[in-house]
Amino acid sequence: MKAIAVIPKQKNSVHLVEMDKPKLDEIKDGRGVLVEVLRVGACGTDREINNGEYGVAPEGFEFLVLGHENFGRVAEVGANVKELKAGDFVVATVRRPFGHSIYDTIGQQDFTTDAEYWERGISRLHGYMAECYVESADFLIKIPPAIAEIAVLLEPLSIIEKGLKQAEDIQKRLDIWQPKTAAVLGIGSVGILTAMALRMRGYEVHGFGRDARNGYFNAELLEEIGATYDSTAESSVVDSVAKYGQYDLIFECTGFSPIIFDAMQSLNENGILILASVTGGERKTDAVPSDKINQMFVLGNRAMVGTVNANREHFEMGVKDLALCEAMFAGWLGKMMTHKIVGLENFAEAFDVLNNAGKYKAIKAYFEVNKI
Repeated sequence: MKAIAVIPKQKNSVHLVEMDKPKLDEIKDGRGVLVEVLRVGACGTDREINNGEYGVAPEGFEFLVLGHENFGRVAEVGANVKELKAGDFVVATVRRPFGHSIYDTIGQQDFTTDAEYWERGISRLHGYMAECYVESADFLIKIPPAIAEIAVLLEPLSIIEKGLKQAEDIQKRLDIWQPKTAAVLGIGSVGILTAMALRMRGYEVHGFGRDARNGYFNAELLEEIGATYDSTAESSVVDSVAKYGQYDLIFECTGFSPIIFDAMQSLNENGILILASVTGGERKTDAVPSDKINQMFVLGNRAMVGTVNANREHFEMGVKDLALCEAMFAGWLGKMMTHKIVGLENFAEAFDVLNNAGKYKAIKAYFEVNKI
């Protein structure tokens, strides 16, 4: 079968490989599921791995098959798989509990404390940019046919769902927490999905990005579901408080770490700030009003938490939000899927879009491997 792979830590090594088709008996206890890949997302993580920034090949391989955002159809199931059958649509989770930490042992591998981890298409496990894959039914989420067209968005949404679940769990400290307003910083694909998830929960949502509002498609999408958009090039997040008031929840997904300090100053009392960006640079920030921020957090019982990776429950939460959004705003999610690349052999086109997202005005690029 065909697959898209890189040689980890070697820049611009992305290439097409031929591999043996996986077999059900690769999964023990009769729990194997053979999945035909229908669509697989291409994202910043794939770009960074191809840039040689990180990535680990599976044992016995010199290459790593990319791809963690996935959607497929069950082709065959093992003898002990009762929850799925041939023809079902599925999305696979990404991280596996193969480490030694207590969190891996109890099935919360997304919280592992191990330095080494096993993650499809990223670290020590091949990903989903292939014609098919085999996986345990334990790591497959059944997808309703009604959301099949946009189900490839589920994996990035799962990270958001985890962040919102962590916020909910933390805020139980208050006994009564009735949040009304939220700010989303950065409205690329993750930011747009975040705004959607918050709107599905009834929040008044305000999105922020660098681009001017006029002609900005991402901003138009926000407004279609009842959110607002402001350009931080014209007015800072801190300044926006004069217009919208302080925010009960702020979700940061910009990749620009200095904005975190603006967010900390814009949070309401008892509010929570969720950080989703993984910033690997050397950027430093001067003139931060640290005394003011410290005082605000201590006296105002504010909180801040990071979110990365996701577990099964977060994927299941995402299915519900996708289905609700399709019911409330039919066709809206599909507008996010701006760049379809037909066939794995056209990987160069996908990476051109990833490397020049501004030029292409791309929100979500994805491969169509097989027809739904």
